[in-house]
Amino acid sequence: MKTDFKFSNLLGTVYCNGNLLFTPDGNSLLSPVGNRVSVFDLVNNKSYTLPLAHRKNICRLALNPQGNLLLTVDDDGRAILTNFPRRIVLYHFSLKGSVSALSFSPTGRHFAVGLDRQVEVWCTPSAPGAGNDGEIEFAPFVRHRVYTGHFDAVQRIEWSGDSRFFLTASKDLTARIYSLDPEPGHVPTALAGHKEAVQGAWFSKDQETILSVGRDGALFQWGYVAKPRSEEIESTGDANEDQRMRWRIVQRHYFGQSPARVTCAAFHADSNLLVVGFSSGIFGLYEMPDCNQIHNLSISKNAIDFVTISKSGEWLAFGASQLGQLLVWEWQSESYILKQQGHFDAMNALVYSPDGQRVVTAADDGKVKVWDVNSGFCIATFTEHSSGVTACEFAKRGNVLFTASLDGSIRAWDLTRYRNFRTFTAPSRLSFSSLAVDLSGEVVCAGSLDSFDLHIWSVQTGQLLDRLSGHEGPISSLAFAASGGLVVSGSWDRTVRLWSVFGRNQTSEPLQLQADVLCVALRPDSKQLAVSTLDGQLTFWSTSEATQTAELDARRDASGGRKITDRRTAANVAGTKSFNTITYSGDGTCVLAGGSSKYICLYDVESGVLLKKFTVSINLALDGTQEYLNSRNLTEAGPLGLLDLGEDERRRPTLPGAKRGDLSSRKVRPEVRVTSVRFSPTGRAFCAASTEGLLIYSLDQSIQFDPFHLDTTVTPATTLAALSDGDYLRALVMAFRLNLPSLVCRVYESIPASNIQLVIKGMPTVYVSKMLRFVAQMTEDSPHLEFNLLWIEALLSTHGRWIREQRGQMEEELRVGMRAVGRIRDELTRLADENIYTLDYLLNQPAANTPLGQQKAPKGVNGARKTVDAKALFAELDDAPTAISNGHAEASVGGHIDDDENAMDDEEEEWIGLED
Repeated sequence: MKTDFKFSNLLGTVYCNGNLLFTPDGNSLLSPVGNRVSVFDLVNNKSYTLPLAHRKNICRLALNPQGNLLLTVDDDGRAILTNFPRRIVLYHFSLKGSVSALSFSPTGRHFAVGLDRQVEVWCTPSAPGAGNDGEIEFAPFVRHRVYTGHFDAVQRIEWSGDSRFFLTASKDLTARIYSLDPEPGHVPTALAGHKEAVQGAWFSKDQETILSVGRDGALFQWGYVAKPRSEEIESTGDANEDQRMRWRIVQRHYFGQSPARVTCAAFHADSNLLVVGFSSGIFGLYEMPDCNQIHNLSISKNAIDFVTISKSGEWLAFGASQLGQLLVWEWQSESYILKQQGHFDAMNALVYSPDGQRVVTAADDGKVKVWDVNSGFCIATFTEHSSGVTACEFAKRGNVLFTASLDGSIRAWDLTRYRNFRTFTAPSRLSFSSLAVDLSGEVVCAGSLDSFDLHIWSVQTGQLLDRLSGHEGPISSLAFAASGGLVVSGSWDRTVRLWSVFGRNQTSEPLQLQADVLCVALRPDSKQLAVSTLDGQLTFWSTSEATQTAELDARRDASGGRKITDRRTAANVAGTKSFNTITYSGDGTCVLAGGSSKYICLYDVESGVLLKKFTVSINLALDGTQEYLNSRNLTEAGPLGLLDLGEDERRRPTLPGAKRGDLSSRKVRPEVRVTSVRFSPTGRAFCAASTEGLLIYSLDQSIQFDPFHLDTTVTPATTLAALSDGDYLRALVMAFRLNLPSLVCRVYESIPASNIQLVIKGMPTVYVSKMLRFVAQMTEDSPHLEFNLLWIEALLSTHGRWIREQRGQMEEELRVGMRAVGRIRDELTRLADENIYTLDYLLNQPAANTPLGQQKAPKGVNGARKTVDAKALFAELDDAPTAISNGHAEASVGGHIDDDENAMDDEEEEWIGLED
């Protein structure tokens, strides 16, 4: 159904805030992106976003050692426990405070939470694979114990290898050692000595040494040693000796990166590697315990917010929130495993490539990024524009991209070589805001907010062809008709004009509207035009007759939440009651619209009915997501959310000579809005450029349910039993589920050719891709050419529509199948070409048992030599025991013909020959 679109993935943003996390196998990296979690598969080069969503930005992540329970906590202390492999939310729970540290114990039975100055240890909820019985509990979160002693916020918690002790690092310049349960003779110990906040503290592998790193770049090594004896007082006895044992500083090291401060650090106990990130964007890799420097590299211009190490110690992950950077570095080979960066400014436009495999985004930061839809990664970034990019469009072929910018240039990009090959400019400096490209890709048009003219360039020559005048206000939107030659322009002068670019008469009559035009969109057949205006109306026009055919009042649908600075309710605010972007679906029956609110609306054009409203975000950290404001957050100085309650927000843009930060900086809440929406060419998905990133909504579910997952009776014996009973479909599906190549091949070759169509018709679509790939492989290993071709024909004829809809996911299987069919065709063609004269000679020889003198000349029906096509001959010779090996035939062609001739009647005997 058209309304079954569900959130599929989040692109355009790779890291926002919080801690990064490697999975226990080290193959995937978890990154908090706003109120969601993105997972980057570093081995398969793919990424996806978990379906869970918090009400605030996520600040901490934790994954249990088994890798099946993911605990996420937002800024308000609300936690969500998720089954990570199944991507299912299990529990919601509130920790009733701001969480600054979170960590699971190595055994997975407990997790520690840093709540301001105290630490709470909770028992891990029971779940399949965790706990004693694996049963779901009524009250899953049970607090084990509360630990106090710190005088400022706890920044980090690290467990010992045996899960009996844990270390806490705090802003009160100390680190403390706590025991999970009361230990005989153990007293909570404070490790004091740092002059600035402690960024992290870790146990060594043998738990005999403790490392602590301070914000000022000081590294202390602590050992459980005795105090040096005094010359005046010498104590004797074991009791006194035990009293003198305590944790003391045994070594001091300094990183020497002043004036930069340490912002994050991580320690890998198995390999004794220490990674330290600094506020200058430099990270250092050190080998402990001697603190030998291995690497010292600069990876960013801004501070590194978090660093973590994979379980094997080979990969290092870095996150920089100010520019949205995420990097994975392999320190041994000194190479990047992952290097991604999202837009650090608002996105203005997006466009799908014609094949639907790539999405291009343009933003105010002057960058144009190309994203791969399947993998979710950015594959190219163009930075030639010197100002914000406002529009982007693809040419029909899909390898040429056009972008418009406020720097006064229109650029054409070659996506094969990833370079800018043409730049278009106007005679005077203008800031272009809209763009349209001809279907042939030879003409490009652009509109500006400064000039009211429509500029047209030739792509081949790069010269300005014409300037069309007629509008009395800035041009806000452009669209080229698919039929070619017709350009539609919408302006703030409350008119829409239809221009015939290639005609002799370039004048146009305006279509008058009641408010400023915000966006125009043409139906794919170019027969209908949709216009969105500032008064919240959606009007539909006939392009051939220039008459209005329908109108929708979308003010109530477009109205979103209330901002914290609004003095009116959400229903009465006028700024959100219009759509800034609209687009048609591929079949032209629906219109998708978005604006300065948290909703995306899907309308049916014919009936004018609102089909569905999609909520872009429920993140309360964005302005405009609440319908009602809490009056307790309103103070005499203004809304509480805009007040600077601390100095952390002012420290980043430091002024020269200022030690306490820039006092002129202020906290700003981003507003939720949708700047652009586009349907995929396949019609199975659509994209929306929003404040949080590039949201993809799809009809296809990534996790498909297969009943055979739950059947424990699927064994090779039951598969062969089903095959012997004649249940071919069930036997084939069970063989695919077991994934045993020999068993699949046996079942495949045992199915009669007459039942192939019936088996394929009942086969679930889950196995279509596997079946197509398997048949293509069998064309190389099996001599049954016609048998394999019958399977391929049945697959394409029965499931052709589904394969076409899933073309993006089935491209590799289709290429393998095409290569298999092409290989069979080439082998048969080469076989016929190489043996045509041999067959001609053999067919013209007399029969061995025919007496000499009774031989007849090879004649046709009319006494002429009979000519037979090579394909028809091979069709007749199909029953011969022919084996094809390396393009050559080993067949007893002569014997086959002799038997046929012996069967013929002597009066009707004729010879068959081939002509060149």
